[in-house]
Amino acid sequence: MAASLASHLHIGLRRPCPKLDAFNSQSFYSFDPNLRLSLSPPKPPRAVVAMAGTGKFFVGGNWKCNGTKDSIAKLVSDLNSAKLEPDVDVVVAPPFLYIDQVKNSLTERIEISAQNSWVGKGGAFTGEISVEQLKDLGSKWVILGHSERRHIIGENDEFIGKKAAYALSQGLGVIACIGELLEEREAGKTFDVCFQQLKAFADAVPSWDNIVIAYEPVWAIGTGKVATPQQAQEVHAAVRDWLKKNISAEVASKTRIIYGGSVNGGNSAELAKQEDIDGFLVGGASLKGPEFATIVNSVTSKKVAA
Repeated sequence: MAASLASHLHIGLRRPCPKLDAFNSQSFYSFDPNLRLSLSPPKPPRAVVAMAGTGKFFVGGNWKCNGTKDSIAKLVSDLNSAKLEPDVDVVVAPPFLYIDQVKNSLTERIEISAQNSWVGKGGAFTGEISVEQLKDLGSKWVILGHSERRHIIGENDEFIGKKAAYALSQGLGVIACIGELLEEREAGKTFDVCFQQLKAFADAVPSWDNIVIAYEPVWAIGTGKVATPQQAQEVHAAVRDWLKKNISAEVASKTRIIYGGSVNGGNSAELAKQEDIDGFLVGGASLKGPEFATIVNSVTSKKVAA
């Protein structure tokens, strides 16, 4: 068992991981507000906006390591009373400790996701959470590959791919996160990084039937610096093209590609107008019930002129 665990850790976690010891949230998410973060000049808006893919609009709320029993009860109450557009898949990801509380009190209109899962069957893995346990609590999804797991905890592409493969094999849907650091964007490596992360998923997963891809540029997560609609659309279109060329046209069409990175009630409508943005993975704004509902309802922007 020890040898097996050591093998998992050697594959998946960089050792040592100095970011755990010397992590500074301001330096990790620092950015230069004067930088023009763009891969190409903005394109003029289209007259009519439609989804390039065929999948249903998808909005996930990642609550991260936030909340207490009382604050989560209030958030659930707000979500239960919110009026949500019917043509959207809505998912929230509470901290593991509160999944049972949320599952037992949240409207069935909204599904439950976990924020992480172990790479295989549960057992002697102190502190880890198994897919089997998540299913037992009623979770339908799990977020894997989030930048905070990659760059703070030290999970690598291969390890994340193995996690995704196991979760899918046990019937959980996977919200597969990809995205570049600021220095990688500045160096013109955005596509290279995203494609490498996609390939790690593709090399491991048995099927794309239950996968949602979340493009989250690391420089936009929790910083207030959101990618412009054109920047996000450009990467989403490139991801869909990668799927078409490397997996199949069918997978490229039906796989939802959602955007994450400082999404809020004020910018979601403009982002949603982009044809390759199939929804959102929301961080801080998902802790506010009314604002999260606004983001969910931004699906209506798909039906109006840009």
